[in-house]
Amino acid sequence: MDIKVSVIIPTYKRSEFLERAIDSILKQTFSNIEIVVVDDNNPDSNFRLETETKMSKYNNNNKVVYIKNQKNLGGALARNQGIWKASGDYVTFLDDDDIYLPDKINDQIKYMLKNELDMSFTNVRIHNLENKLVDYREHPYVTSLLNEELLKQHLLHHLTPTATYMYKKETLINIGGFDDVKVGQEFKLMLKTIESGIKIGYVPQAHVIQYLHDGERISIGQNKIKGEKELYNFKKRYFRLLNSNQKRYITFRHHAVMMFVGLRSKKYSILIKHLLLALFTSPKDCTIEIINHIQKIRKHGLNTLEKKA
Repeated sequence: MDIKVSVIIPTYKRSEFLERAIDSILKQTFSNIEIVVVDDNNPDSNFRLETETKMSKYNNNNKVVYIKNQKNLGGALARNQGIWKASGDYVTFLDDDDIYLPDKINDQIKYMLKNELDMSFTNVRIHNLENKLVDYREHPYVTSLLNEELLKQHLLHHLTPTATYMYKKETLINIGGFDDVKVGQEFKLMLKTIESGIKIGYVPQAHVIQYLHDGERISIGQNKIKGEKELYNFKKRYFRLLNSNQKRYITFRHHAVMMFVGLRSKKYSILIKHLLLALFTSPKDCTIEIINHIQKIRKHGLNTLEKKA
């Protein structure tokens, strides 16, 4: 197959996981690939030196492209650097601490070509550091691939994460890549994708593993709290498209997320406040979420209720 797929890996302060991510792509059953590693560490930092040392292993591998940013740009702009440099016909993404299972690219590109799609997304597995499955994120509520229906489901549930996405490169360039925001980069990319009117597909399989770990994370702290509030207010612009139950669910979800942010950040006043607000907003949705999670545990054999934000 002459079609070429580029995989963009931004890396920042996590060189200890980088080889695992790269090697998982080199082991893909689809062979015509390019790996674009975007080093977003500050040039004069030890993290840049450590990453350069790790990347020296691939100096003679013509499938690996190594880009060194002149300054730290952040995840969104680092990914955009990779997009512009990519030479593939299609583009996918992988975080530096996660992996692809061997058939990820092969299965997704075949699905896209067969259905003449501009973009597609899949399910994802969440593992702990013992490599045990702790969550399985799927999208059973996606029953229609019409863009107006995908928009509603994305507002309600988030059709993410980034590592499950595959785009025609031309399409991704046309919609402008990632927006430079602190929280919700992948949410806004998918939103732009849906609103652009392109043809989107969904593969109900999981060939990506995301790992929970104790390294650099943006899922805690004041920036996360501020970002989640901004994202909720942004979603409210779309409330005119939703019925009362859908609007209530988005409000409930916001409080549920803020509750977990408070827990992880050890800001217990925020935890208690949003726990009460979630219960007050929709006792029914609280009950449904608990039942759904119990069913998912039984279906996929999850080891814990722990999640990666």
